[in-house]
Amino acid sequence: MPLPLDRRRQLGAFLRSRRERLTPDEVGLPRTARRRTPGLRREELALLAGISATWYTYLEQGRKVRASEQVLTALAEALRLDRPERAHLLQLAGHAAAAESEEREPLKDEVAAVPLLLQPNPAYIIGGNYDVLSHNRAADELFPRLIGNQAERPANLVRWMFLEPVARDVVVDWEPEARGLLARLRTQAGRHPSDPRYTRLIDELNEGSPEARAWWRQYEVQARRGGRKWLRHPARGPVEYAYTAFHLAEQPEQTLVVYVDSSERSVGAIPAPLPGT
Repeated sequence: MPLPLDRRRQLGAFLRSRRERLTPDEVGLPRTARRRTPGLRREELALLAGISATWYTYLEQGRKVRASEQVLTALAEALRLDRPERAHLLQLAGHAAAAESEEREPLKDEVAAVPLLLQPNPAYIIGGNYDVLSHNRAADELFPRLIGNQAERPANLVRWMFLEPVARDVVVDWEPEARGLLARLRTQAGRHPSDPRYTRLIDELNEGSPEARAWWRQYEVQARRGGRKWLRHPARGPVEYAYTAFHLAEQPEQTLVVYVDSSERSVGAIPAPLPGT
């Protein structure tokens, strides 16, 4: 079955964005005197991947051609894609395993209570599209105006990051953190191309944030991960937090995220960061 037009266009845009970020020097090709386009030419990438330049052009243009996993692997090698990018490429091309149904059971009461047990460490549970499903008081204090009135719509971490002005004050290194979060949303959205929760959120971001609109076109993807970040606490000022994520066994896209002040962290207090948000 051929891919839908929108998916073919996404696939073409992703391939083009990755082709344009490579230079001839990086892949061992001679540099010519004049180049009208950034990065590699289509025929140069096709040569590296061992495929027809015309066929690759059709693929990038979103025409009704179907790429095998072997061809996609060759393109991934030629484009020097990392693991999340390779997975995203396969998903866009229709070769990934089918995503689980978005019809999920509500968050169980005993699971929703876990962030409350982690007080005073800020903690929350998010869904695959970064809706905040449960949180504790410390998270509410650390991320002001994130929770809001959930009777109208679920709180959403990505929406808060881009559309809530206070986020730029709370997140000390706002731009790199926001870019990374948007790249992780892109990865998640690629797994659920027909889920209206993602399309509505992406439309809202593109409409309300010039940064999200510009960065979305760059087609960055990134795996969820833990790590460290500087956040401005309302009473203590800038604090470096280590954040760790735990994926729920029954709902692996639902994630418990816990923040710990790095200056107070002691051996055995909390596990080392795992892949998270």
